[in-house]
Amino acid sequence: MAKNLVIVESPAKAKTIEKFLGKDFKVESSFGHIADLPSKELGVDVEGDFKPKYQVSKDKKEIVKKLKSLANKAEMVWLASDEDREGEAIAWHLAETLKLDKAKIKRIVFHEITKSAIKKAIENPRGIDYDLVDAQQARRVLDRIVGYELSPVLWRKVKGGLSAGRVQSVSVRLIVEKEREIQEFTPEASFRIDAEFSNEDGQSFKAKLPKNFKTKEEAYKFLEKNAAADFKVADLQKNLQKNRQQHHLRRQPYNKKPLENYIFR
Repeated sequence: MAKNLVIVESPAKAKTIEKFLGKDFKVESSFGHIADLPSKELGVDVEGDFKPKYQVSKDKKEIVKKLKSLANKAEMVWLASDEDREGEAIAWHLAETLKLDKAKIKRIVFHEITKSAIKKAIENPRGIDYDLVDAQQARRVLDRIVGYELSPVLWRKVKGGLSAGRVQSVSVRLIVEKEREIQEFTPEASFRIDAEFSNEDGQSFKAKLPKNFKTKEEAYKFLEKNAAADFKVADLQKNLQKNRQQHHLRRQPYNKKPLENYIFR
């Protein structure tokens, strides 16, 4: 029996990671979350500081049974779920549900499935980040309170099977408000003036008047008034423009964490 049990989220990772770590390590998967709020009740104590009431999901009971058996036989359990609030909550649920001794728990994270990354993670374990766990619990509790209370209203008033949520309900509201603005918008014609200027040396450039006119007559009146005027360049600014497409093509391929950082920056 292997001395070390490593628990990851995805079964697709398990065999590869086990091959990297060798015979002293057994790698198993939790197949994502093992515990959640009950489906047939609110599952949140709104009078008791909104404490969630978790239970092992029905489809995860056999997985939990297997993991508990392996954990009891292992000298060390390495919780290797993803490094985000969901992954941290999975690690916490595993520690609580499997009733693991804190002395035999190590939390590890990695962002690529390579031998060097896995070895580095094993060499640099940490504890469970309870701030991230709290963040995940806050999200889950809010989702449950909003969805559990509002979805039945939709079933009665609109259509069965619809759902309301912490994010989607607000998003739909914004879409509706914007659509109403579009429907109520009355287009108005406006006129702008573009001009080409040249100096005594024959150098020329184009410019646009920042002011728009409501009628064509107002625009022509402005032109007639300023046709013979002398104009001076008040300021000159130079901007360096990069070819964004070529710039991105030169980038090295992303792995997971830098890709997420680039998307959400």
